Amino acid sequence: MQADDMEVPIINNVNNNCNKQRPLPNGRDVFKNLLKDWESSMESPNLEFEYGDTDSLTAELSEIYSYTEEPEFALNRDYFEEDFRSHVRGRRWIELGQEQQRAYVMRLLDALEVTDRDKRLKVARAILYLAQGVFDECDMDADVIHWSRHNVFLLYDMGIFTALLELLSMEIDNNQACSSAVRKPAISLADSTELRVLLSIMYLMVETIRLQTEDDRPEWRAAREAFKTELGSPLYNGEPFALLLFTMVTKFCSMNAPHFPMKKVLLLLWKTILFTMGGFEELQEMKVRGRERLSLPPLPEDSIKVVRSMRAASPPASAMELIEQQQQAKRGRRSRRSAFVDSLEGDSPFPKKQPLVKQDSLDTYNERDPFKNDDARDEEEDGEEADSGIEGEVDPLDRDVIIQPPPPPPPLRPPTERASLPKGLPWAPKVREKDIEHFLETSRNKFIGFTLGNDTETLVGLPRPIHESVKTLKQHKYVSIAEMQIKREGELQQCPMTLGEEDVDETPTEILYLGMLPNLSQYVIALLKLLLAAAPTSKAKTDSINILADVLPEEMPITVLQSMKLGIDVNRHKEIIVKAISALLLLLLKHLKLNHIYQFEIVSQHLVFANCIPLILKFFNQNIMSYISAKNSICVLDFPHCVVHEMPELTAESLEAGDSNQFCWRNLFSCINLLRILNKLTKWKHSRTMMLVVFKSAPILKRALKVKQAMMQLYVLKLLKIQTKYLGRQWRKSNMKTMSAIYQKVRHRLNDDWAYGNDIDARPWDFQAEECALRESIEKFNSRRYDKNQNGEFAPVDNCLQSVLGQRVELPEDFHYSYEMWLEREVFSQPIQWEGLLQQAQ
Repeated sequence: MQADDMEVPIINNVNNNCNKQRPLPNGRDVFKNLLKDWESSMESPNLEFEYGDTDSLTAELSEIYSYTEEPEFALNRDYFEEDFRSHVRGRRWIELGQEQQRAYVMRLLDALEVTDRDKRLKVARAILYLAQGVFDECDMDADVIHWSRHNVFLLYDMGIFTALLELLSMEIDNNQACSSAVRKPAISLADSTELRVLLSIMYLMVETIRLQTEDDRPEWRAAREAFKTELGSPLYNGEPFALLLFTMVTKFCSMNAPHFPMKKVLLLLWKTILFTMGGFEELQEMKVRGRERLSLPPLPEDSIKVVRSMRAASPPASAMELIEQQQQAKRGRRSRRSAFVDSLEGDSPFPKKQPLVKQDSLDTYNERDPFKNDDARDEEEDGEEADSGIEGEVDPLDRDVIIQPPPPPPPLRPPTERASLPKGLPWAPKVREKDIEHFLETSRNKFIGFTLGNDTETLVGLPRPIHESVKTLKQHKYVSIAEMQIKREGELQQCPMTLGEEDVDETPTEILYLGMLPNLSQYVIALLKLLLAAAPTSKAKTDSINILADVLPEEMPITVLQSMKLGIDVNRHKEIIVKAISALLLLLLKHLKLNHIYQFEIVSQHLVFANCIPLILKFFNQNIMSYISAKNSICVLDFPHCVVHEMPELTAESLEAGDSNQFCWRNLFSCINLLRILNKLTKWKHSRTMMLVVFKSAPILKRALKVKQAMMQLYVLKLLKIQTKYLGRQWRKSNMKTMSAIYQKVRHRLNDDWAYGNDIDARPWDFQAEECALRESIEKFNSRRYDKNQNGEFAPVDNCLQSVLGQRVELPEDFHYSYEMWLEREVFSQPIQWEGLLQQAQ
């Protein structure tokens, strides 16, 4: 709570008491009220959110099912028990031995190959019941998870996944189902029954096997590695499994298959890529190993650990606080402070005339504005605006006695004590090679009058402070893997014959990129279409895609309770789609950037051209606090709780109450992912940074700072930092709390002029030229690495007659049947012009 906000109720209280001719309260009572107000302001704690690859296992398993699918749990159980009792009498599944369970799964596997569609569906439901953990034989949620894990590894060992994949391919190519779905006016849950059952089993298998636990058996660990290799290799029709799912996404978005259950497809696609390529911690390890291979210095810090150790800052002032501050500024601060101090003089145990101190909102300390011009004329013109700035700038009278209160109750420090600066910034500063070159070029022009190109070693003629500056810059010089890849690519382009062909590792990322490359733009556009349709700020349009095909029941609700339940289910459905797409895009960008920078750049460029930047800004242009604290879940209907415990009677009040969590994990996860994607698209791209300015992203991003979560605030501040210099002096002056937070939380680039904006005129905004130059480099890279025919003219020619005639030539099988006819037609009957050959030779 800021000081002005704490003073207002007390001053109003004093005025009211004077009007009513009542005695003023003594200083002790006023101080107690002050402490109570201060404590209440500190009661909004940081969000206890731990960012990771995924949520808890139970949460991830529950999100694959919609609430409208709840009756199908009993259907799966009934089909399993009907078949199980006909083969195993008088015993339960959990009572069988390993060999008996394997024998029964083999019977199910054989039954999957029948031609009758209905019988196949029943067998698939029985397999799904096994993957769900035979919940009817369990008493607790943990038992369901245990047996689900046991059964999933058994199913994989028996080859169920490969059989399911064949059935999935058949359903994707089922033109009859697609055409009937296109003709239907309204698509419901019943149109995607077979696909939903197959995708649910595959999702349970991927998600369960992906997670490693301490008590895993050795055979399970071996199965995990085999499954991971299998999913990432081009074993399915010459392409990885993820590419098949990408094809389903594009087919759905092109309106050719509107009955596809997109939520399940996207979740399975995300978890497949997460499993085969690795999560954020694996990415960090791969980055460390990659720098070692390139003989680069180690990373200055572990970014995951740094972000997790950060603390959130208080949000900027709200609109009501700003209005109050402006009104108070007009009344005069000195008179107000005098009245407040006089009210404390009665029985206060503290020294008299101790000024009340503000608590900073976005920084842990505050000093004089380091960015303010000392020009007296500017101070006179902007004095009142700076005094009542947008974020409640600290009163000039309080500048010498700033303190930061510890957690309540906050003890007041002596007035002479100043706030201590933080012991150290969280990030080590970095400098790029081109930054050092630019600094030296500017210095040489200033002191010598000429430049030396890219020479960063020669310092002759430069003053001693320049020498020290260059030394400091070189100490913090950071060379990224991407810079090394760009340098290597330039060498390969210049010397294709000398350097030869590049050895490319067949990693899962490389295999997936090679498969995605021909239709990459279609995949990107399809994902963004789904993200737009699922965004809460999007309005329903007649021509937009219908993403609710796998959540709407056949019969629409007729009671208020059913309508409320369906409304919660629809909102939850959209949130899960946003979560899956945001995590999927972020993983793709991070893995492609590590694999090769130009693979990352082509996906980034497709995203930018498909309007990803305004789409993400549109997503954040909402009440972000309401979105993060949304209660679109019904805990008693979540799997596995709903299949183990007896279902209580749902009422409108219980649905409105929602869960007791402080925030929605998936929504906060989605917001952070989208901010990270936006950072990756705009980093070091001047033209894209200007897009943020043109789309007026600053107020949208500033509202997102209200979320008290350190990681989310960090990525918001990064986006604000890169555009600060283009927002004008008045914006910077009015948002000093944000500027202070940027300084404290975001990594420093030592000679980055982000806070002043002195070089704006030197950098014109030419979006087309920058993107075209980048696209040219990308096309050269793809042509060199993946176009095998373009190097034919550089191939060496064998001029030795013996070796040419001695080469073994592969001929078709039927060639020897027509060999004599070919000799007669092409050799014996063709006259040879020997004189002409001799003339050509001369």
